[in-house]
Amino acid sequence: MRPLLLKGHERPLTQVKFNREGDLLFTTAKDKRPTLWRADTGERLGTYNGHNGAVWGTDMTYDSSRIVTGSADNSAMLWHTESGKRLFEWVHKSPVRAIAFSPGDSIVTAATAKLMGQQPEIFFYRHAADMSSVDPEPIMKMGGLEATATRVLWHPTATFLISVGEDATVKKWDAETGILLESVRQHKKGINDAQWSASGEQFITASSDCTAKVWDTRSLEVLKTFSVEAPVNSASMSPSADHVLLGGGQEASQVTTTGNREGKFEARFFHTVYETEFGRVRGHFGPINTVAFTPDGKGYVSGGEDGFVRLHYFDKIYFDRDYN
Repeated sequence: MRPLLLKGHERPLTQVKFNREGDLLFTTAKDKRPTLWRADTGERLGTYNGHNGAVWGTDMTYDSSRIVTGSADNSAMLWHTESGKRLFEWVHKSPVRAIAFSPGDSIVTAATAKLMGQQPEIFFYRHAADMSSVDPEPIMKMGGLEATATRVLWHPTATFLISVGEDATVKKWDAETGILLESVRQHKKGINDAQWSASGEQFITASSDCTAKVWDTRSLEVLKTFSVEAPVNSASMSPSADHVLLGGGQEASQVTTTGNREGKFEARFFHTVYETEFGRVRGHFGPINTVAFTPDGKGYVSGGEDGFVRLHYFDKIYFDRDYN
């Protein structure tokens, strides 16, 4: 399983994300330039230039015609995917740490950081194909956050959304009223990432407490816990197998050698049902900050503190192996 090594960022990666079809890969990093790649070849198609700070994340519309990005420069920006043209900018008073389109793409959701005396909030902005309908003012704001939200996930039904944060909590919000429905704290340290399962019936969280957890979406009950020896920065659930992927590792400053084994700089695979580890993939020379399975489950991508994106497609043995 030889990876495609994608070098287009000069700073640590913050998020890797495929579009719905899986033919495009979007990456964000602390170098201000979100980047678009062809997922099959690793060819860089272009960058989105306009941010003046680290870009924390991205999301794309259902048809991939537009993307939105959130940045440490206190802005969320809307872009035309193909041309790279900036279409709109929403300005905030603190960094935008999480960004997402609602199902149907009618709302852009931006979660701002608790910083510079500002309280963390989640903003709802109107979005439409007709740019004259896009408004700089939010249609709703959600408060009640004790700490910065690091990811926001819209449920496919668009009736509620999930936020996870630096205070180790998972929160469920009513999408129509903005009312906090439930708040659960099962992690012991901050949550760095959250991703849906393919069905939306479950989601997985990655935490600095060295665990990843699979949750039931409706009840917010923890179903499975995967424990490792280093902080988990990102986790993803396979859409085609009972497998989860974890990425993380000790901070480079805390590692006495530069070897990726010593720092736990490996992508690690676990069986979802049995919670047992069945594989590791080395390659990054620093912590893995973000991971994602391909939408068809035939590969995965990882982005590291080293600035590299590694795109893997599984060999035949991965599919033929008996994991029971």
